[in-house]
Amino acid sequence: MPLTEKITQHVSILREQINHHNIQYYTFDNPEIPDSDYDKLLRELQSYEEKYPELVALDSPTQRVGAKPLKAFGEITHVVPMLSLGNAMNEDEFNDFDRKVKELTDENVMQYAAEPKLDGLAVSLRYEHGVLITAATRGDGKVGEDITQNARTINTIPLRLLGDDVPPVLEVRGEVFMPLSGFEKLNKDVLSNGGKAFANPRNAAAGSLRQLDPKITSSRPLEMICYGVGVVEGVDLPETYSETINWLKTLGLKVSPERMVLNGSDACIEYYNKIAVKRDRLPYEIDGIVYKVNKLSLQNRLGFVSRAPRWAIAHKFPAQEVMTVLLSVEFQVGRTGAITPVARLEPVEVAGVIVSNATLHNMDEINRLGVREGDTVVIRRAGDVIPQVVSVVESKRPKKTKKISLPKKCPVCQSDLIKPEGQTVVRCTGGLYCEAQRKEAIKHFASRKAMNIDGLGDKIVDQLVDEKLIGDPSDLYKLKTEQLIELERMGEKSAENLVAAIEKSKKTQLQKLIYALGIREVGEATSLALTNNLGSIDNLMNADKESLVTIPDVGPIVAENIHYFFRQTHNQIVIQSLLNAGITWPEPEVIHEESPVNGLTFVVTGTLSTLSRNDVKSRLQMLGAKVSGSVSKKTDYLVAGEKAGSKLKKAKDLDVKVLNEKELIELIGI
Repeated sequence: MPLTEKITQHVSILREQINHHNIQYYTFDNPEIPDSDYDKLLRELQSYEEKYPELVALDSPTQRVGAKPLKAFGEITHVVPMLSLGNAMNEDEFNDFDRKVKELTDENVMQYAAEPKLDGLAVSLRYEHGVLITAATRGDGKVGEDITQNARTINTIPLRLLGDDVPPVLEVRGEVFMPLSGFEKLNKDVLSNGGKAFANPRNAAAGSLRQLDPKITSSRPLEMICYGVGVVEGVDLPETYSETINWLKTLGLKVSPERMVLNGSDACIEYYNKIAVKRDRLPYEIDGIVYKVNKLSLQNRLGFVSRAPRWAIAHKFPAQEVMTVLLSVEFQVGRTGAITPVARLEPVEVAGVIVSNATLHNMDEINRLGVREGDTVVIRRAGDVIPQVVSVVESKRPKKTKKISLPKKCPVCQSDLIKPEGQTVVRCTGGLYCEAQRKEAIKHFASRKAMNIDGLGDKIVDQLVDEKLIGDPSDLYKLKTEQLIELERMGEKSAENLVAAIEKSKKTQLQKLIYALGIREVGEATSLALTNNLGSIDNLMNADKESLVTIPDVGPIVAENIHYFFRQTHNQIVIQSLLNAGITWPEPEVIHEESPVNGLTFVVTGTLSTLSRNDVKSRLQMLGAKVSGSVSKKTDYLVAGEKAGSKLKKAKDLDVKVLNEKELIELIGI
């Protein structure tokens, strides 16, 4: 039978009916027809599309599964970045957030849109004229993975939006997650087939969504709840976030059934407590509440800071705690020689993750807890923080337990251990002689904020030390391509690239070299202060404790650490070897008391025409100024370029002196 207009129209009607029933069932939880009748409609559509392949459309319900497996995921650039949220870990931090947004907007009572924070994977959907075109993960916020084929298999993601009046372009942001019932069933099936169970629903959702074969994804019980928009073209959004979410629901997109609009911080705390009680009864895992300033105009005024919006925050639930048995304690050695006791535990699930290790911090903490090997203990895991032992359940203590004692020698190199007076940390005195410290010191030396040796990963460092090819950071500059080729998983090209990266790192800055040395408690800011005030490596090595204490960011303990570090013969040898290898840096300018900005606080905002903001920041710091990211009463100057925004307004409100680019150049003499 030839294709006719009547058949084309009938297929179109069938497709609309099935899409309608899909949304009613999966999005609104309100099925209108029995499953058997739905199956009849779907089979009828399938028969027409098999007979007339030219009728198959991108938004056809038959196309949810069937694409060929991918060889790799492509990339999709987010036109509007997908930002992460700041966290409030307690009520005080949320109230501080509420106070700040009210101060910045001059609102007495802030209205928030609130909803549970799902524990899944953030995804962005792009619809054009109502049809799903692409789907992408958050990625780094700017570029995500193209998961379009897999997203099309998720029933709560409409292939076509409801209604005729849809925007030409609509990007929808939301969370893909796995309901608890589906997660339990999936793990049961995986284990019955001899596989490894997923640790938690989030891992299961992420792993399912990132399958190269869409048919595997389609077999997994994934859902999506929408919580925002990105690019929207051809339509004016409502005035509030909550109305925008309600509008998304009318288009057939699933949104949180627990969402509410709340007035003021007290209502937010009440909502938080209500959901916390309800948390264990929800059909999915959540780890907090998200509050968003409801008025979109106020969101625009508040803007963003770093990678997060100022107008939203995630109020996290308290850490979850569980009991387990402490099997044994091992002592690990860190980069600075710190000896840390680590509890080896009977594996247990905490906050959705299987935990078998926890930190005991130090011997003082062990003594405070009174913990012994064999004890039943309570462990806590807060977010991504390393789990920790928080208490001992003495009522469950068995008859035979073993007291935990500090080893008399370093467990790695057998060097003496010391505990400086007034400190809780015990340290190995082996320095670079200790293999554990050696590896960590070299990894730190090569890190991005230090010497920035691209391609020198942790596993390569471990191999280099194990094979006795390097003993300290200066040995890196003696490596040859033919030596590196012998390493596991190191080809000729990779070896050549690594040698080139090591050579490139020879041209650096003094503050980066100082930071790279790994002096205890000397971070980036202190390294810069030492550079600015002493000007050379020789001056730093010869400085006494009295002169070091006078430098900003250097107190008595840090001065002691610096002085001790440069008194060690092996450290002096390493530094000389580094200099002999050809490490150089431009001579820094030493701060003089007559510097016009010494000790002053600056904030730089907006777009500058002749200088980059990083250049300005570096120059100001070189002259002894402090550069802050936010305007406050302590700010001395705001440097404002084009599109300065809210920082300029706040500076004027606080009577902070504002400089344009020309005035800044005249002030500091660039």
